[in-house]
Amino acid sequence: MSVHTRSAAILCALALLPTAAPAQAAPPTPAVRFGDCPDSVPRPTAPDRVECGRISVPLDRHHPEGPRLTIAVSRVPASGTPAERRGILLVNPGGPGGSGLAYAVTKRAKLPESVRRSYDVIGFDPRGVGRSSPVDCGAMGGLFDSPGADPVPVGPTAERAHLASLRDMADDCATGAGDVLPYLSTEQTAYDMDAIRAALGEPRTSFLGVSYGSYLGAAYAALFPRRVGRMVLDSVVGPWNWYDFDVLQSRELLRQRDTFFEWTAAHAERFGLGSGADDVRRAYLRVRRGLGSVPVDGFGASEFDRAVYRALGRTERWAGLADGMRTYLNDGTTDGLRPGAAFDSPDSRNYEAANRIVKCADGPAPTPDSILADLRRTRRIDAQPVLTGMEASTCAYWQYRPARRTPLGSPDAPPVLLVASAHDPVTPIEGARELGKVLPGSRLITLADDYSHGVFASRGNACVDGTVAAYLVGGEVPAADVRCTGPGLPDPGGDGR
Repeated sequence: MSVHTRSAAILCALALLPTAAPAQAAPPTPAVRFGDCPDSVPRPTAPDRVECGRISVPLDRHHPEGPRLTIAVSRVPASGTPAERRGILLVNPGGPGGSGLAYAVTKRAKLPESVRRSYDVIGFDPRGVGRSSPVDCGAMGGLFDSPGADPVPVGPTAERAHLASLRDMADDCATGAGDVLPYLSTEQTAYDMDAIRAALGEPRTSFLGVSYGSYLGAAYAALFPRRVGRMVLDSVVGPWNWYDFDVLQSRELLRQRDTFFEWTAAHAERFGLGSGADDVRRAYLRVRRGLGSVPVDGFGASEFDRAVYRALGRTERWAGLADGMRTYLNDGTTDGLRPGAAFDSPDSRNYEAANRIVKCADGPAPTPDSILADLRRTRRIDAQPVLTGMEASTCAYWQYRPARRTPLGSPDAPPVLLVASAHDPVTPIEGARELGKVLPGSRLITLADDYSHGVFASRGNACVDGTVAAYLVGGEVPAADVRCTGPGLPDPGGDGR
């Protein structure tokens, strides 16, 4: 199928930052025509308002005369006076594959008031996602089977089956996405960000990117360093190949799970899973073995691992995970472990497809042999790891191989703020330290004694939020890295029984 046909189908001591985002008396007249938003975008509290529009961008920025994609954009205008306005603040929630259209509303509601008064907050669905020419990979090698195959293969037969499922996933994406596979990349999305800036008539892009959004922001800085206004990269993905990042994350999750076991045991009267970490671990393994042997209404070992993966990233979900485990052990039900939305929903299918396509378009792929070697190595660390996030493994069989890695960072970009939780297992803090090396002049804000993913305007920490707001609004760059005191481990809450 041609590119055109297929793409149509998918369609402290402070220094002032120099003039990166000058005050503007009034917003420029945009080239994009805004109107009502789809029902999926929540309405902000009056008098704030949200409006949505679309822009057209080339499928391939290097061939602008070729096929085009539609990018959906949302905007919540700054609430302050014209004199307070600092321009636009693009936001991205992460992924890759995360929809950002509604994020302009939901994230903005949590931002400090000074930031809301200063910036038009701009959300967008990245190419291939949501309302921006969404991609579909069909069955994805059985990813949406219920119950799914055990994601932790043990022994030669299971390992061969695991590799076969990765090959099938790659084939399904080649069938579903076809000739657009090379163009649903982070680099091409960074070009789209600059197209949004130009369509809005703005001289610079200020940006808040969380998780994968940090990687996207670093890619924008590599392409357009002199168009960067003020940039905040929160819960930072390091400048590594995606597969190497996935392996690092899988091992950090083991550390976080051990912390969860210890925390649960410390509140034995609350959770009833044992008074020692080893007791809780044994309870955990009983749950997983039981669900692996006899799934409950389609909820088996794979579904349990997804629930654990999600819970380990945010400490406010730990009590729910422990309660769900206890309930299953007591009466065999899994309601407390199931997600609120179905894994095979249209939005989830789109997310999972876009996630793999972007990762495989961004850089080198692993080999099948390296995948098995890393699986065995991880299982030697812990015989029952959580491998849900090993998404780039399918790139071993991808039908498109990028010529180079995605460029990240630039010495010509203005100072950037990097924000990290000290014990985030999803984007380990090493990523922020490494990314800082390709963004000279950047500062790292660490939330110490914290174990969650997502920090700024998320954890409710006055030190973090105040430092970032002073940077975004006033251009105040800390003279050195900043360390803020975190909340520690969570309170277990009520008895839950």
